[in-house]
Amino acid sequence: MLAPLITGFTLGGSLIIAIGAQNAFILRQGLLGQHVFVLCLICALSDALLIAAGVAGVGVFIERSPLLLAAIRLGGAGFLFWYAWVAFQRSRNPETMEASGREAGSLKAAIATCLAFTFLNPHVYLDTVLLVGGLSAGFEGNARLVYAIGAMSASFVWFFGLGYGARLLVPVFANPRAWQILDVLIAAIMLLLAVLLLKPLFAG
Repeated sequence: MLAPLITGFTLGGSLIIAIGAQNAFILRQGLLGQHVFVLCLICALSDALLIAAGVAGVGVFIERSPLLLAAIRLGGAGFLFWYAWVAFQRSRNPETMEASGREAGSLKAAIATCLAFTFLNPHVYLDTVLLVGGLSAGFEGNARLVYAIGAMSASFVWFFGLGYGARLLVPVFANPRAWQILDVLIAAIMLLLAVLLLKPLFAG
């Protein structure tokens, strides 16, 4: 049973370790030390839920519904454009960038943003539901369950490692300029992802 566990963990890890909206958000929250455990847990559990759905066969339904995928792309792109604007506005206000004395953001708002980054991103469904779920067909019985557990474990390791590991960079972000650079990068990433989400809708 070690082979399906390693396969699931490796595949899950390779898909999730990339510069994306969700990872950028968790990195920023980790640097601020705000609601880190709750947000990391939400991301990991969301991935686990989607992986379970994919292994159970829901991915086939989504794959055959181009209208649903188009709606997800439009909603996700709209949210990313909005968050890019928010990040850009933050970068223009240096006096609010200091790590010390920053007020903790609302937990409710952080959770809502985290869920939006997770479920309004069609790549999450393509990766976890379709790809991870589709490759589970190569395993049978308990081996398929072990494969799914391996993929889910990668999400937990990654998100908690990213969220709490970000604290190692806190000395760097004692400089307000570092926060400005981070937010400009986040804004650029969000804009790029939004454009990439919309591109397939106009490809034909």
